Amino acid sequence: MKYHLIKSLALVTTILSSPAFSQKIYPTLGKVTYNDPVLEKLLPKTSELEVLAMGFDWCEGPVWVKDGGFLLFSDVPKNTVYKWDEKNELSVFLKPSGYTGLGEYSNEPGSNGLMIDKKGRLVSCEHGDRRISAMPLSKGGKVTLSDNFEGKRFNSPNDIVEHNTNGSFYFTDPPYGLDKHENDPTREINSFGVYQITPEGKTKLVIGDLSRPNGLAFSPDGKLLYVSQSDPEKAVLMAYPMQADGSVGKGKLFYDATSMSKTGLPGLPDGFKVDIEGNIWTSGPGGILIISPEGKLLGKIETLEIASNCAWGNDGSMLYLTVDGYLCRIKTGTKGAGW
Repeated sequence: MKYHLIKSLALVTTILSSPAFSQKIYPTLGKVTYNDPVLEKLLPKTSELEVLAMGFDWCEGPVWVKDGGFLLFSDVPKNTVYKWDEKNELSVFLKPSGYTGLGEYSNEPGSNGLMIDKKGRLVSCEHGDRRISAMPLSKGGKVTLSDNFEGKRFNSPNDIVEHNTNGSFYFTDPPYGLDKHENDPTREINSFGVYQITPEGKTKLVIGDLSRPNGLAFSPDGKLLYVSQSDPEKAVLMAYPMQADGSVGKGKLFYDATSMSKTGLPGLPDGFKVDIEGNIWTSGPGGILIISPEGKLLGKIETLEIASNCAWGNDGSMLYLTVDGYLCRIKTGTKGAGW
């Protein structure tokens, strides 16, 4: 099905981008389903999911660069970060992106989650080099922010966020980038943790009891850390209160998608973002789930293929999605938190 879908979308793109059309029109994918009328304010009934680019192996980690007006995203198996903008469209931005060693490392050697920190650097979760790195976007090479906990190498850092006030980074470390995943002989850390990198550069384990931590984001006020878990037996989003010292308190279940995942819909809770009103836009079974701050499912952007992550862009109201081999976007009626 995916092959025929790509062929048909490519044909539509070719036709609609011809000189006969004065403005680029992108093909569309999937649909929006509404569980609650509140969603109509966030996604009007006219909303369409546009396909901007396609043909990738596995897209992840989209991030909008405000100063440049473009989007960056990872193709993890290709060990590449791509750049997309409205004018020049698609180009290679960085290769290699997450593995700089010799030979083949695994099926997913490249960067995964990306973000732009307060210093304007591209911060990357690197699978192959098993580290968190930071790189200036104008000139200069990468520096390592963290590559171990208590002298033991990470599994494969997956997603990362920066707290607005305490200056720390928080990231997840599941096994997906290792060659044999949880059974890989090179594993050095038993748990799949959530870690904090303090402003002083110290790495701390803040959550150690999740089976597959994946995406993470803060509430608009920075008082809650949400963490998704990509475990088909416990496909959940958890909420943790932030403490004054940068640690997190006892977690509570925020949303349970386990029963939804067992219906056969493709995808699990993965990367996600939060809007200014505290609604969570998370990848999950069937596409992107939109969940209220109270944990109520408002509706879904059905993507047909597995959605991995999303990011706010442009003026903060455009939501960019990485969906398996596609880069997509949808215009919303809200804006990203902290935009």
